[in-house]
Amino acid sequence: MKSAKNMYGVMKVGTVVIVLLIMLAILCVVSISVGSAGYSIPEILQQITKEGKSPVKVIVLNLRLPRILLAIMIGACLSTSGALLQSVMKNPLADPGTIGVSAGAATAASTIILLFPTMTGSLPLFAFGGAALACFLIYSMAWKRGVDPTRIILSGVAINSVLGAYTSLLQMLNSDSLQGVLAFMNGSLSGKSWYEVRILSVYCIIGLILSFGCVKSANALQLGDEMAKSLGIKVNLSRILLSAVAAYLAASTVAMVGMIGFVGLVVPHIARILVGSNYKVMMPVSMLLGANILLFADTIGRSIVPGMEIPVGIVMAVSGGPFFLYMLRKKGASYGN
Repeated sequence: MKSAKNMYGVMKVGTVVIVLLIMLAILCVVSISVGSAGYSIPEILQQITKEGKSPVKVIVLNLRLPRILLAIMIGACLSTSGALLQSVMKNPLADPGTIGVSAGAATAASTIILLFPTMTGSLPLFAFGGAALACFLIYSMAWKRGVDPTRIILSGVAINSVLGAYTSLLQMLNSDSLQGVLAFMNGSLSGKSWYEVRILSVYCIIGLILSFGCVKSANALQLGDEMAKSLGIKVNLSRILLSAVAAYLAASTVAMVGMIGFVGLVVPHIARILVGSNYKVMMPVSMLLGANILLFADTIGRSIVPGMEIPVGIVMAVSGGPFFLYMLRKKGASYGN
C-alpha cells in the first residue's frame, strides 16, 4: 500500500514537471512571435537562418530571446527565494520584501538615480549592495540569543518602513527626475540585452545550486525548532544561511531589472498545492512555475495593449494581488497547505 502511494506521488510530481516544461516551451514560442510586431514561426525560422541582418532577425535574436531568458531566470530565482524564506520564517506570507531586499534595493537605486545620475552605469551594483545592507540590518536587529522568525518579520517591517519613507521623501524632493526611478520601481525587462543575460545567468546558476543545498534544512525548519534540533540541524545557522541564499537570489534579480512583486509570495503556495511541502520536489516545481508565470506576465505586458508596453512588475501586481486573496479565501494561509 505504501509502495503504491509512493509510486502515485512520483507519477504526480513527474506529470506536474512535464506539464510545466511543455507550458514553458509553448510560452517561449508564443513570446518570441508576439509583440509590437508579430511574426509567424515559419517566418522567424526563415529569417534567422538567412545570412546577413534583417529586421526580424535583429528583433528576435537581440531583443526577444534575451528577454525570454531573463524572464525564465528571474521567475525561477524569485520563486526559490520566496520558498526558502517561507521555511525560515514558518510563515506563508514571507517573501523577499520581508527581509528588506526590495526596500534596500529601491533605496539605493533611488539615491543613485536622483542624487548621483552620473553613476547610473553602476546601478545594479549599488542596488545589490543596498539590498544586502538592509538584510544585514534586519538580522542584526532580530538577533537576541538566536534568530527568531517573529523578530525577523518585525525588524523587516521597521526597516522597510524607514527605507520606504526615505525613498518617498527623496522622490518628492526630486520630482522632476523620476523617470528612471519609476522604471526601476515598476520592474521592467524592456531594453535588456545579452549583457544582462550573461551577468544574471552567473548569479542565477550559483544561487539555484546553493538553494538545492538548503533542501534538508528547509524541510527540517518546517517541523519546528525543537524537532529540527533533534534531527541535528543548527537552527540559527540554518536560518541565516537560508536567508542569505534567498537574499542573494532576490537581490540579483532586483539589481538587474528592478522591483517585481508577488512571484516569491504566490508561486510557492501554488507549488505546495500541486506537489506538497517537501522541498525536494516543491523547490524545483517552484522554479519551473515561477519561470512560467513571469514569462507569461511579461508576454501579456508587451502585447495586450498595441503600441504600448506595461512593465512586468505592474502586471504581476495587478494579477498577483487578487489571485493571492483568492487563494487565502479558498485554501487559507496555513503553512504547508
